[in-house]
Amino acid sequence: MKKRDFIKLVGTGVAGSSLPASVIAQESQTPPLTQTFNMCGYGAPKIDTVRIGYIGLGNRGLGALDRIVYIDNVEIKALCDIRTERTDLAKKKLQGTSHAPQVYAGKADDWKKLCERPDLDLIYICTPWNLHAPMALYAMEQGKHVAVEIPAATTVDECWKLVETSERTRKHCMMLENCCYDFFELLTLNMARQGFFGEVVHVEGAYIHDIFDSFFDKGKRYDMWRLKENTRNGNLYPTHGLGPICQVLDINRGDKMEYLVSMSSNDFMLEAKVKELAKTDATFQPLAKKTFRGNMNTTTIRTNKGKTIMLQHDVSSPRPYSRIHLVSGTKATALKYPLPGKISTGHDWVSETEMKALEEKYQPALVKKIGELAKQVGGHGGMDFLMDWRLIDCLRNGLPLDQDVYDAASWSVIGPLSEKSVANRSNSIDIPDFTAGAWKNNRPVDISLTQGGNTPVKPK
Repeated sequence: MKKRDFIKLVGTGVAGSSLPASVIAQESQTPPLTQTFNMCGYGAPKIDTVRIGYIGLGNRGLGALDRIVYIDNVEIKALCDIRTERTDLAKKKLQGTSHAPQVYAGKADDWKKLCERPDLDLIYICTPWNLHAPMALYAMEQGKHVAVEIPAATTVDECWKLVETSERTRKHCMMLENCCYDFFELLTLNMARQGFFGEVVHVEGAYIHDIFDSFFDKGKRYDMWRLKENTRNGNLYPTHGLGPICQVLDINRGDKMEYLVSMSSNDFMLEAKVKELAKTDATFQPLAKKTFRGNMNTTTIRTNKGKTIMLQHDVSSPRPYSRIHLVSGTKATALKYPLPGKISTGHDWVSETEMKALEEKYQPALVKKIGELAKQVGGHGGMDFLMDWRLIDCLRNGLPLDQDVYDAASWSVIGPLSEKSVANRSNSIDIPDFTAGAWKNNRPVDISLTQGGNTPVKPK
């Protein structure tokens, strides 16, 4: 089967059908393909001053502007949002800085004009999910590197297109998975690299976050896009929990995810709330005819080397925030939630004194260099700033990115594949190998400062 024909087949999906497990598995298998260029480990030509265009100036986009002004050797050249009030607010934020960007606002396709500018190196995308892949693809076709919010894509077809386009254009497509730069996640990644956990056997991650009320806030969510996304039933937001543990397991760099099984509870909250609001608010009436994802989705994954992954997703239930972040090995275990993060080498957690000693011994070089400034600048406790600084430093020094297009595709594809599994009585679904077999020889990611590290930062 030709690769493009396969993509069209998978893109049709099987949601709502009842197919034999063998047919479902076959639909998501990797098509026969040859990698045109390996983006894993690729360092693009150095860019002394990274010229950036931002698309999407909601909460995430404006937060990115707040952070980037503390990094030198960058220039904000362009801003885009369909809402002029958001571009006005962004311009106001940049007053008193060296940045004087051109604004694109008010028209649905203005973002294309931004991408077409010849004086941009990086397009930073913070729009609703359904726009992520189309914008990233167009930007790479215009010769730009891409940093795109999570998930990078919402369909299998889009994931393949991102990989194909990045390989062909040799432009980076980094998904902005900030949780890979959380201080505890970085600590456990470094500990895993040093062999502290022994052979890692099992990992867990999650996005358990009570954002129920925000779904119905018409002022906070443009066009209520997040509520509309939740008419899909699966793990819609897998990458916060999955990204850091995939790096621990060397996924796409020594191991790969083979297949998944996904199960959702019923929806006990969203549909009822929508129908209640629709009685007095016409805005919600079209959605009152929809069904919504279950409160809790649990997805399990097995890797080629026999490791197992458990992911959970619940953004409706009144529960404390958790990404779980469990790393279980033959010698030790780490667990972050409940807070604070803990380490165990046996039946009990290590003492507070021992924990401090481990944190000192295994603190990554990245955290040692700019960790304190990151905490001051902010952005989810500093991890957003670490992510942005690291991205700019890699582009400036011609270094491979910590997250490449294969990570963007394989972490994001769990969303649509989990939907297929849920729709078919939790039958197993094969996970595509976006590296076309290169995972066997790709080198593990090492978020460190063994190279580069010379991008200046400004004190807050």
